[in-house]
Amino acid sequence: MRTELILASASPARRRLLAEAGVPHRACTAAVDEAAITAERHAVGDDARACALALAAAKALAVGAEVPDAWVIGCDQMLDAGGEWLDKPRDRAGLAAQLRRLRGRGHTLHSAVCLARAGRVRWRHVGRATLRMRAFSDAFLDDYVAAATPLALGAVGGYTLEGSGAQLFARVDGDLFTVMGLPLLPLLAQLRRIGCLPS
Repeated sequence: MRTELILASASPARRRLLAEAGVPHRACTAAVDEAAITAERHAVGDDARACALALAAAKALAVGAEVPDAWVIGCDQMLDAGGEWLDKPRDRAGLAAQLRRLRGRGHTLHSAVCLARAGRVRWRHVGRATLRMRAFSDAFLDDYVAAATPLALGAVGGYTLEGSGAQLFARVDGDLFTVMGLPLLPLLAQLRRIGCLPS
């Protein structure tokens, strides 16, 4: 009998990625103060990559404390736009403002994933993707915001590349899984190594 695998995330996109890849799991929301962790990491001078790892680890360990025998997947994503960290927009006005800030510029997504068991993080990985938004018009932006909400409000950066958000971009360097918030191929390889998936 395989050890239980738990995804410490409420993200429908991450659940869908695992389910479509044939990974048996259940999801459980991690009770962590993401804002406090992000503020602390920023205060000590961490970069966005290190912050994403800290958040992913905190989520895995929080859920793992309830089920110490299970393998727990923790994940998080940080957007770095020239040293500015951007999060999920709060509302339509925030979405429009964030996209104006990113318009015509490049930014980097750091997608961290950790595996924890018995109170320890046993494996960690960070995928990196660089994206450049095109210089879209204000009219396009207005139409995008109207059509993309509320879905876009649940995504770091205010876009989902697998949807209409693809039209925001001129270039993407990195795999789609990383952009979607879960570096799936390295995770699948590790799940095979630890016996959670057949090799």
